[in-house]
Amino acid sequence: MTLEKCKIIGLTGQSGAGKSTVAGFLEQNGFKVINADLLVRKIYNIGSPCLKTIAAVFGEDIITENGTPDRKLLAERAFSSKENTALLSSIVHPFVTAELFAEIKKSAENGATTVVYDAPQLFESNADVICDKIISITAEKSVRLERICWRDNISKENALMRMNAQLDEEFFRENSDYIIENNSDISSLNNQLEGLIKQLNR
Repeated sequence: MTLEKCKIIGLTGQSGAGKSTVAGFLEQNGFKVINADLLVRKIYNIGSPCLKTIAAVFGEDIITENGTPDRKLLAERAFSSKENTALLSSIVHPFVTAELFAEIKKSAENGATTVVYDAPQLFESNADVICDKIISITAEKSVRLERICWRDNISKENALMRMNAQLDEEFFRENSDYIIENNSDISSLNNQLEGLIKQLNR
């Protein structure tokens, strides 16, 4: 589906696979990237309806003394099971979708013909239905585990809990137009992405 004359490319994948690196590469090569995490930060504003609902479900203590969310505590609770992950998604995604459509409209008004929606929960939020093409980033489990522990400064136990609450690699392979495997170095990744960009620009 194309909204506001923009072709929409969904970018998603497993945690720790390197999706943010890919998003940065696409942005450097002229693609307008809309980051779902930044949209979430907007709807997590102090006193927002979204944040109040999350606190009511996951505990009032996920809101810090200054009114902002304790993201680490929320992540521990939300990623403790697939059910809790789905519950958080059901609260957050309607708010995110409204922000997404506003950003797409703004991008189109500024002349963009293609936007990349960088969303770790693209499928869970049903945002895949508005995408013309979907790119998924994958990596071996051991590689992702090491990256998540280093990136988020969490234990292997917490990292594995987060990984197990997400969709598996088979799902991404079956539901994506392009798969980028990021198990090696940045040079190997860039070679794959250069080929991908040629396909996207056809």
